[in-house]
Parts: sequence; structure tokens; C-alpha cells
Amino acid sequence: MTQTVIAYGAQSQAAAISQISIERREVTPADISIDIMYCGICHSDIHQVNNDWGGAIYPIVPGHEIIGKVTNIGNQVTKFKVGDIVGVGVMVGSCGNCGSCKDNFEQYCEQGFIGTYSSKDPKHDEITYGGYSENIVVDEKFVLHVPTNLALNAVAPLLCAGITTYSPLRNWNVKSGDTVGVIGLGGLGHMGIKLAKAMGAHVVMITSSPNKAKDAKSLGADAVIISKNSEDMQNNANKFDILLNTVPVSHDLNPYLSLLKRDGTMILVGAIEPFKAGELNGFNLIFGRKRLGGSLIGGLKETQEMLDFCGENNIIPDVEMITASEINNAYKRMLNNDVKYRFVIDFTKK
Repeated sequence: MTQTVIAYGAQSQAAAISQISIERREVTPADISIDIMYCGICHSDIHQVNNDWGGAIYPIVPGHEIIGKVTNIGNQVTKFKVGDIVGVGVMVGSCGNCGSCKDNFEQYCEQGFIGTYSSKDPKHDEITYGGYSENIVVDEKFVLHVPTNLALNAVAPLLCAGITTYSPLRNWNVKSGDTVGVIGLGGLGHMGIKLAKAMGAHVVMITSSPNKAKDAKSLGADAVIISKNSEDMQNNANKFDILLNTVPVSHDLNPYLSLLKRDGTMILVGAIEPFKAGELNGFNLIFGRKRLGGSLIGGLKETQEMLDFCGENNIIPDVEMITASEINNAYKRMLNNDVKYRFVIDFTKK
């Protein structure tokens, strides 16, 4: 039988978040039913509610940074049991047959992965609803074990901000002795600092805001560069192995490319607005054999690896807890960059 649960969503484009009722499917043999304890708020939630990228399906219940307790399992589930604390991230399905899925990179599924919310799920003939809700039912392949030594209320953003920064750092083999620059100090940037530092790198925060220097160092950055200070930028030319660019708006990449060593790479993880074609000067790549790359979240295997790494190194995001009644205000504050560094909805408090 389906289950009616309380959720918080938007009924139309740019509408305020309000309490609504949604139906969760019955637990099929491969499914897990999860009572949600905590759900992080990602900036992409706001973009989806506003339909900034197109394709939003209303009513929309956002939320893809989910921590909860298993309350029911299908008879074919083998990896989880009732009572386990688990996580669900950005995806709840993929084709499972393409090269990317077989290589454990479900985020690059050639058929398109099924998002945790506002996606059509052809397997179950439903529209997905996310973690701003009491409960969620998910195929066990897309459920993750959560290290229980970590503060559970702060773990949720690891399912997006954590894996979005961990995946490129691992893919480009960041290690002890490397110099890593993290561009932009926000939800992604603050995780980039923590993770790169735990991997043994010399970590430098690169920000346009001098008032963020103290925060960056408290998060673990070894040094800070103010990108608007041309002398500071020139003094650090050719010093970086990796630049993790978390800036979510269109900006000039050229000054940052000058910071890379020969064979260095800048990886875009926050570029959600189109870049103008004329902004990139090819000579900044050609001279120095430099690379420009991009990265999208991570696959299920890698996301579990990230959670385990954070458990082993006691890494959690810096979060501010809110109740469901405060979501709309949290959205306004996020748009004003007024959060350090992620909001998390506490569903254990009614």
C-alpha cells in the first residue's frame, strides 16, 4: 500500500515552500523505507523551485541531502536492516546498463540519472519527491551507510557538498605535497578546504572577500589569496597543482589559470551559469599544458568511500539547524550568502 506523508514543497514556479501531503510508493522487494531525520538545503533546491534550469515538475518537494532511519525493507534487500542510519543523495536511480553505470559513475548515466526529486521514474511510474518530508522510499542500490561516529545532524550536506568536492580531488589524485587552491568560500568551498587538507595537501583559499580570510584559516586553509589583489595573484603564479573552482556564477577564468603550475588542472564544480565564449583565452592553457575540467557529484561507490573517509577523519560540514517552518527564511538568507555554511532541516523536532 502507498503511504501518505507530510512534506514541504512548492506548488508552482517561485512559490513559497508550504506543507503539503504526498504519496510514497509501497515498499517493493528491492526498496528501503526511511524515516527522515535530517535534510540539508542545497542552493540547487532554490534553482529547482524557481525553475531556473527548466524542467521542474510541480508540486516539487526538494531535498537531496538526506539522513534517516530504516523502518522497512523489501524481501530482496541484503545490505541494510531495520534500524540502520542511512543516507540518500542526489540520485535514486539510473539505467544500470550503460558504460558509466557499469563503471560505478551513475551520475554520468547515458540515459540520465533519476534525481531524488522532480524527476520521472519510469521503473515505478512516478514523479520523485525529495527529502523535505517525513519519509522516503528508495531502491537499496542508492542508499548509503552513514558512519555513526559523526554528528548525524551535520552529515546530511556530505551527500551533495561533500561528494561534489571529494570526487574531483580523488579523481585528480590529490595527495600529500600537492598545493590545492579552493576558489570561493561557501557550502562547497568550505568542504573543499576540509577534504583537501585531510588528503595531505597544502590548501589555499582563493576569495574575492578579505573578510573571509579568518574563516578560511579556521576551517584549515594554510593560506589565503585575495583574488582582487593583483599583486597577491601575481606572487602566486605557477604555484598550484589543482584549483577547485566552486564559484556558482559566470566569471573570468583567466586570472586563475595563471596560478597553475605546468600540467596543473582547474576543475569546475560550481559553474551553474553559462560562461561567455570569449572569456577563455586559449593561450592560458597552451602555455603550460594546463587543463580545465569539470566534475558532477559522484557515483554510489565513490560517495560511500567519501562518507567512510569523513568518518575516519572526523570531517563534517559546518551547519545551522532549522525547523521546516524556517525553510523560506533560509532560502532568503542563502540568496544573501548569510549562512555558514549549510542549512539542515531537523525533522526530529515537530
